[in-house]
Amino acid sequence: MAKQESVVDLVGLLSVEGQDLAASWITEVSRSLGRRVSAAELERELRELYDALVEALRQGADDVHSEQMSEVRALLTELSRSRARKGFSPTETAISVFALKRVLEPVLQNGSSGAVQAYLQLGRLLDELGLFTIETYTQTRDALITAQAEQLLELSTPVVRLWDGVIAVPLVGTLDSARTQVVMEKLLQALVDTGSEQAIIDITGVPAVDTQVAQHLLKTIVAARLMGAECTVSGISPQIAQTIVALGIEFDGIVTKASLADALKLALRRSGVDTVVQEGGLR
Repeated sequence: MAKQESVVDLVGLLSVEGQDLAASWITEVSRSLGRRVSAAELERELRELYDALVEALRQGADDVHSEQMSEVRALLTELSRSRARKGFSPTETAISVFALKRVLEPVLQNGSSGAVQAYLQLGRLLDELGLFTIETYTQTRDALITAQAEQLLELSTPVVRLWDGVIAVPLVGTLDSARTQVVMEKLLQALVDTGSEQAIIDITGVPAVDTQVAQHLLKTIVAARLMGAECTVSGISPQIAQTIVALGIEFDGIVTKASLADALKLALRRSGVDTVVQEGGLR
């Protein structure tokens, strides 16, 4: 009986003045978000959410994870993902839920003790919904950041066709395990796609190489050999050479050259191309 009365109080609290409360909620949120969300889109989102919340409470929902709240959760998930993709902050996203509490405050001025109790109960529920919104927002932002990082890795590791049968991977910036793994995958795939038998890994623009990165490069070279391609490492600076020696990393059997041009000349000779060095480049 007490629970039924609680449900009636909660539904009654949101039903006071009918759609005017929803309109006030939309106005409050719109003021916080500025004009970065169109009025039509915001009204659609919040009216659907308002109606779903009232219906969930009418069915006896008292917890954000209850079955009756499934539609509310779905709408909040869609809203949170939309805000995250558009670059809104977590606060701007959560305000879409918390603003409803401020809209309800004037209703309590002449309300009964039952209305006050219903407001407190609804406030706790809205707090849970706000936290759910922030969690969904964070998950979406993390997924976006991960996807962007993967795209940057792809863009920062190009495979260049230098000559028929000769490809190169010019590396610039810091190398880590994730990036060297991308180097291996892209290089091996390029060997398959182009049918090349000579590959050059140029690390002129790499400031430092540690043991783990060196091991990844060695594995990449071995994998290329297994596919029938010869691999040359070019652009080893004096600092990197000293580091490799100090770390005791063995480059036995791996051809290294000081510059990309030297590595290209070697690759062309291996391919049976006669090269003549003149002013202006190779011939």
